Amino acid sequence: MNLEESFSGKEILNWRKVQLSKGGSRLELDWLLDIGGGLGSSELVKLKLFQNRKFQLDLSLKALSKLWVSHLDDQIPLQYLVGKCPWRDFLLEVNNSALIPRPETELLIDIALSKIELTSNEYGIWVDLGTGSGALAVALARALPRWIGHAVDCNQDALALAQKNLKNLALGSNVSLHLGDWWKPLDSLPGKVNLVVANPPYIPKKQLSEIDRLVLNHEPHLALCGGEDGMDCCRQIIKGAKKFLSSGGWLMFEHHYDQSNRALEMLIHEGFFEVDFANDLEGIRRFALGRNP
Repeated sequence: MNLEESFSGKEILNWRKVQLSKGGSRLELDWLLDIGGGLGSSELVKLKLFQNRKFQLDLSLKALSKLWVSHLDDQIPLQYLVGKCPWRDFLLEVNNSALIPRPETELLIDIALSKIELTSNEYGIWVDLGTGSGALAVALARALPRWIGHAVDCNQDALALAQKNLKNLALGSNVSLHLGDWWKPLDSLPGKVNLVVANPPYIPKKQLSEIDRLVLNHEPHLALCGGEDGMDCCRQIIKGAKKFLSSGGWLMFEHHYDQSNRALEMLIHEGFFEVDFANDLEGIRRFALGRNP
């Protein structure tokens, strides 16, 4: 932190007022102050109460103003501008080689850990297919330190990003990274994997143009589009899983808001049992899961 960058509560409040007059939402601006400026959410609430007190920031208000203008004028996600994204209980490094991890995907980790607890496995092997920034891999590595992990992505830059996050946030964990398409780099693991998680591309091609410009213009299309019906990648993941999962091993993945029935049907067709769904933060069926016999 640059200790010389300190501003009174009144200065920061006035700055907020000026920035909001340019556009955008208070929630986004406070996110920028929190994550980009390093002010912290607990300090944000003190600004009005202690207007004469000095608050230290990681960046000057001038620098934060430039980021805000770039966000508004160029429609660049704040996470990419700042290079950080809070997710679960850690702060990920992010860039435009991978999707910005969404809050609802955090639930995939909760589902996975509940199933692991159910089976009482103290040791096992997990796989994160399409790891992107490494969010799922980091969370699993931190939660299951005795397990061996494998993170796969077909994008070299995304894999390098995941490697950075694993090094910074799960140092000492036993995670191997693999460059390749879904199951292809994992030929040494047939019948050995206890848990597979994935957040694959699942937006149907015809709907891609309908998504938020902020996402469409800056996040990688490779990680968004799932083919004509959005389920090309889901099919590959499900079809390959039987070869690699151990007996009783779990497969779970995120999908589009209207794909639940098809996802569950595919799992049943491929011979999975205990097939089920889970809802996202808005109560929409967003996750499919099944267990290998």
